[in-house]
This record gives sequence, C-alpha cells and structure tokens, in this order.
Amino acid sequence: MRIVHIPTAYLHPTSERAGHGSPEFDPRRGAHRRPGLDLLRALAILLVVVYHAGLFGFVLPYRIQRFGWIGVDLFFVLSGYLIGGQLLKAAARGEDIDIRGFYWRRALRILPAYLVIVFVYWLLPEPVREFERMPALWKFLTFTQNLGLRGGTAFSHAWSLCIEFQFYLLLPLFLLFLTARVRRTAAAFWLPIGILLWCVVVRGVVAHIITSNYGQAFGPWQQWVYYPTYARLDGLTIGVSLAAIEIYRPQWWANLTRHATWIWFPAVVALGVALIWAEDGLSIVSSGLGFSLVAAACGTFLICALSPSLPFTRVAVPGAGFLATVAYSVYLTHKLPIHWVDSVAAAHSFSRAAGYLLAMASVLLLGSLLFLLVERPFLRLRERQVLSKDRSNRQN
Repeated sequence: MRIVHIPTAYLHPTSERAGHGSPEFDPRRGAHRRPGLDLLRALAILLVVVYHAGLFGFVLPYRIQRFGWIGVDLFFVLSGYLIGGQLLKAAARGEDIDIRGFYWRRALRILPAYLVIVFVYWLLPEPVREFERMPALWKFLTFTQNLGLRGGTAFSHAWSLCIEFQFYLLLPLFLLFLTARVRRTAAAFWLPIGILLWCVVVRGVVAHIITSNYGQAFGPWQQWVYYPTYARLDGLTIGVSLAAIEIYRPQWWANLTRHATWIWFPAVVALGVALIWAEDGLSIVSSGLGFSLVAAACGTFLICALSPSLPFTRVAVPGAGFLATVAYSVYLTHKLPIHWVDSVAAAHSFSRAAGYLLAMASVLLLGSLLFLLVERPFLRLRERQVLSKDRSNRQN
C-alpha cells in the first residue's frame, strides 16, 4: 500500500513536524480554555497527521493532504505566542523573569512524554519502526537531531521539537538581555524584522548554493534549508511579536483584532501563493519567501482566532478541545500506528476507506494513551506546584 511520493519544494518523504506547538494545558476541566486557540491547535495536528498518512499511502481524493506540512508552521506561531506571552507578561509587570521556574515548567511539559517515545523508538526492532534507520540517541537527548538531518529516518518528525526546545532554552535569556540593555520600543520593532529578514536571506542564499552545485537535489535542501533552526524562525518570531503587541501595545492589538473580519482574506491569498511556489521546486524565491508567507498567514489566523469580532473566541467547535489537549502526544506517536496499519492493510488487502479509518483511529488511541498515562500526570504535578507557589507568594 505504500506509494512513492515525489516531493515538491516543501514536501519531504519522511517528516513533518507537527506538532506539538506544545500548548499550555490546565488539567482542570474547562479552565482557561480559549476556543479559538483550541481550534487552531486541533487543525494543526490534523494537518500533520493527514499529511504523514499520505506519505504512507493513505491518500485523500485530489491529494489534498499534500500541503499538510503547514501544520508545523501553525504550531510554531502558536508556541511563539503562548510561550513568549508568558515571559513578556511578567516583564511588563516589572517582575524579574523566573528563568529557573520557566525551565522547570517547560521540562515537566515537554520531557516526560518525549523521553518515553524516544526510548520506545530506540528499543523497537528496526522493522517495527516506520524507517529502519534512526539518528543516534544522543541527538534526541540533546535536542540537536534537526541539525544535519535528512529524510528517511525513524522519528524524524522530532526535528520541530528540537527547534522548539532550543527556542525555549534561549528565549528567556534573550528577553532578559533585552530588558536590561535595549530600549523595548526599538527592540520590539527592529529585532523581529531583522530575524525575519535573516531567515529569508539565508534560505535564499543556501537554496541558490544547493541548486548551483547539486541541481534540484532534495536531500541537501532538507539538510540545509528545511530542518535547521537558523532557517526556521519565522513562525516563532511572528508568534512572540504578536504576544508583544498584545501586551505592550494593546491599542495596536485591538485594531488588529477589530479588522479580523477581513484580514483573513489576504492571509489566505498569501498562503495560496506560498503553496503555488512550493510546486515549482526548490527555487530561491520559493525557499526564501515561501516559509515567511506561510508564517505570516498563520499569524493572521491566530489574530482571527482571538478576535472578539469573530465567533471563535465564544463558540467551541465540538472535538477541537479534546484534539488540542492530546495534540502533543498524538504528534509524538502518530507515525508508528500509521506504519503499522499500513503493513496490516497491505497484508490483508483492506479497502482504502477501511485502512484510512483504522489508521486515524489507531493514531488517536495511541496518542490518547500516552497523554493519559504519561503526559497528564506530569501536567497535574506542574499545576499543583504552580498553585502552591501562588499561595506562598500571596501569603508573603
């Protein structure tokens, strides 16, 4: 049932992030839920799972799953907004950034489920993994697996988790330096622009070098354009920038959300242009500008999801909250059940519809089990520690 997939500019035969975006989760039912963000997170994980299912032969009509890679960029924007907002709110109140506490909360959020799946992959026999070859264990443990990565390896979708972990590690230090050394107004304007321009230029230059030396070689393009951290900061930067606008420039934020009734249209156009470019191969324009357009579109969708002018802040889409809650665990595990169902479907000649439904059900089941058995207990531990610290601070 497995098919050979010919990649285009942003498609790669083995990995896509999805991910995680590692949303903030409150174990108390219904606490602090924002339906718009839940919807975006649920959409992001669906895009990723459907995309990877297509790579294993579970192809939807008209191959609509081929652009599911944009779920990764949507997760990056969500992560930048949520995590950046946590740190910026403290700075805006004049409080010192609690770097130690931030790292501890991130560790409880990210590491337990991630380490379980890393060791599951490491212990599994090679034929049971979606690809027999797997990067060295130390690359996963140090969150450097995305550096020098090419497709065709097991658990390759952890590349985006590596980028986010590096982001979590450096962002509080970066913000601490800025608040101490740089005027906030200037930094809030020029630094994000500088980072975005860096990404555009470095991707374009590297893509030009690759095409000049290797032609339309997808492997080097993956290795030096798609996976490296230095080339994939667009979404995270836009997410942090939106959080900064909301916190430090509330009038700007109010204007943005007020115009959400129409700004979704240019975002859709920008996304469509990027997807059209993605079909043209590994060109300089496609590589340089394409990801930035996708990230900008995802940032606009985030504004729409939080706008009181649209219903997403008030109306919860059925099932979106559940998918948002288990998204991280589903992201970690989804390739394994898809691969297993693919093997079973090929051996027993399942119909396409039956195989697809079984694959999706298996993905949801395994992801939910990981959430219930590993992720949720540590989230509850983190919540208890946060509440205990809050009570202690109030008493003092």
